[in-house]
Amino acid sequence: MSAERGGIGVVVGASGALGGAIARRLASAGLTVVAVARTAGPGVCVADIGSDSAVDAIAAGVAAAGDGPVRMVVQAAGLPAAGPVETIVPDALGHAVALKAGGLLRLIRAVEDRLERGSRIVALGGHYGVEPAPYACAAGVTNAALANLVRQLAIAYGPRGITTHLVAPGPADTPRLRGLSEKTAFARGIPVEQVLAERAAESPLGRLVTPEEVAWAVATLLAPEADALLGSTLSLDVGARKGIF
Repeated sequence: MSAERGGIGVVVGASGALGGAIARRLASAGLTVVAVARTAGPGVCVADIGSDSAVDAIAAGVAAAGDGPVRMVVQAAGLPAAGPVETIVPDALGHAVALKAGGLLRLIRAVEDRLERGSRIVALGGHYGVEPAPYACAAGVTNAALANLVRQLAIAYGPRGITTHLVAPGPADTPRLRGLSEKTAFARGIPVEQVLAERAAESPLGRLVTPEEVAWAVATLLAPEADALLGSTLSLDVGARKGIF
């Protein structure tokens, strides 16, 4: 399956900074994009990926997009804001995992009959899944669980020639990060710029990842050579992670 060939791409969380950038990149690669979001908008397939009703809603959106194969699905739904490990409501962890990991399974089930050899299943995880940070408790726990699920899916779908991938950005320069940083700044009594600078300083380059860079990585997986990355995690953290493996 060549990157130039048409087909359908489904992006959950398309109204967010990362999901929106991915949707645009896939469209520029020649895919017909089904943009899934909870809020209605022009060309949006409205579905709450945290609910089982999303399966039928997304399936209908894909059917309306045409008869071609689904070449890529992307679970890019953002997590709700949650407190640090010292104060987070325990139930928030279960809710976050159900949204990201359960949502990925709902997305796959919505397009199951449209996947073919060379199709890609992509989940957007995060740097904190492998680099624990108490201030990002829910994100860390959820993205670690998501990495495990991606490996399971790789084993289950690999024999059909369908590959599964996890893309894990480091702190990304998005409105969501700024919003979380504002809360942190308020709690610590410091300017939000200082919090953002601390996040950027986690990278040896002293910068954050951009949505466009994340979208580039996702679109790269359309290439047939990406078969070799089955079940792997692509870390886009501009060097913030210090571990070797």
